[in-house]
Amino acid sequence: MTQTSAPATLVLLRLLAGRGARRARAALMAPLHLVSRWGAPAPERLLIAPQDIRTGDATIAADIYAGFFTFAGKIVDSRGVSPFALKPPSAEWARILYGFSWLRHLRAADSALARANARALVKEFIALLGQPSAHPAWRPDVVARRALSWLSQSPMLLENVEYEDYRRFIDVLVEGHKRLRRCLDVGLSGETQLLAATAMTSFALCSQGAAPQLKAASAALAEQLKLQVLPDGGPLSRNPQTLVDLLFELLPLRQAFAARGLPPPDDLLNAIDRMTPALRMFRHGDGSLALFNGMSVTAPDRVATLLAYQDSRSAALVSAPHAGYQRLAAGESLAIVDVGAPPPPLFSRNAHAGCLSFEYSLGRDRVVVNCGAPNRHRADLRATARLTAAHSTLTLDNTSSCIIAGRHGLERKFEGEILFGPTVACEREERPEEIAVTASHDGYLKRFGLRHERRLALSADGAVLRGRDRLIGAGDPPDIPYALRFHLHPRIAASALYNGRGALLVGAEGVLAFEAGGLPVSIEESIFFAAPEGPRPCAQLVIHGHASDIAEVSWSFRKQGGA
Repeated sequence: MTQTSAPATLVLLRLLAGRGARRARAALMAPLHLVSRWGAPAPERLLIAPQDIRTGDATIAADIYAGFFTFAGKIVDSRGVSPFALKPPSAEWARILYGFSWLRHLRAADSALARANARALVKEFIALLGQPSAHPAWRPDVVARRALSWLSQSPMLLENVEYEDYRRFIDVLVEGHKRLRRCLDVGLSGETQLLAATAMTSFALCSQGAAPQLKAASAALAEQLKLQVLPDGGPLSRNPQTLVDLLFELLPLRQAFAARGLPPPDDLLNAIDRMTPALRMFRHGDGSLALFNGMSVTAPDRVATLLAYQDSRSAALVSAPHAGYQRLAAGESLAIVDVGAPPPPLFSRNAHAGCLSFEYSLGRDRVVVNCGAPNRHRADLRATARLTAAHSTLTLDNTSSCIIAGRHGLERKFEGEILFGPTVACEREERPEEIAVTASHDGYLKRFGLRHERRLALSADGAVLRGRDRLIGAGDPPDIPYALRFHLHPRIAASALYNGRGALLVGAEGVLAFEAGGLPVSIEESIFFAAPEGPRPCAQLVIHGHASDIAEVSWSFRKQGGA
């Protein structure tokens, strides 16, 4: 928004007042929390190291040894200077450097040279940035990430080191722990709360004589898991990537409790058990995850690693009413639908205005997709990717179903958060001949007096996916233009069919015919943000119309025989 409306101003003022009150209450209670929950002497040594189950790449270790640090699409040649003394080329590059997740690549090299290089780099960081400060290296999310990385790689980092270096290493972890507990007590935003609680629990679990901290950290972790992992296992942020990131931290934490001979907290076990079927819900036949609410590139091997590590045979969740997703699967076909309202504002900075959008795959072919989120280093494209038009759903008058805070006036304090979003009603039917989901949202109701209703039905053999989109109002529909979009994966070739009244879609796994009851179907340019190599051109099928003229469109994807 370029100018804040009166209703929006009231919402912003309420948000400001609510957050200010919460911070004030937390600050008043913080001294008591610090004494009663966290008090304990600094540990003398580490007892265990959680396993880092992410895979490493030895070739990256060779680049780091040569002085090349490639993070977030930026390559920096340190030219013999410590990378921690250089000016970062971007905030994301700095976040990754100071978070030390790249240490796993040095471990993967499995050589004395790589291990020595890892120890030297950590020693340089401690010498240059080891004292708490306002430097970006001491942001709470970076501190938490660094603690988890150092703890998991501590056998390599502490191998044959002098006592003074050992103590400095522990001291930086202790200072990080103090900063996280202070931040947690006075309030952190969004997902950083859970990351901080996870890091503090891991540190207390690995440290000698840290029983008081472990009890307090485990309680904070349980509180955040209850808040951020919904009853159906979906993430509060509604971003499938959140499940991947959380499981990579929570699975080793569960194992670390066992290594210390301690029972893992029930809330930790329950969260993991719920999250695994939810992760499967978002998974397409090619192993990638559906592109909803901030999801970007999937590394299929990472998802496979998580599922193998979990050793769970649980089936994919088909209905997630709390997270707001539905999965329709039959034969080789799969459709995943977003039928949820936006997440709470603090968790909505990566969420998209994609209500009632869907993705559709046939075997290993992803056919209909959302445009997805660009990589973190392409922040200039994030706003575009969040628009309703970047999703496979209906857009009314070229506007989005959500209103996202901009950079001006009061909104600046909430930049990127969703201020207004739709409420959604959803019903699921499973009959012998088909699985169907009918959902509607009111994101356009106040502005245009119309609700958007969508019905998706997948035949029992998976050969046909039928859809119906309707605009419903109290009286005669207004003369408002709409566009019904179906973004296609870059690997899908589209050509006109029935003299422009349909389209033929060709992929590696088969051929599909798309038609919309004889309405004209345009094949237009689109962009796929979530490709590993960066944004790629693709096509989209678009049906243009006016609500006053045609307020209901029925369409279908039908697999062609003999393909």
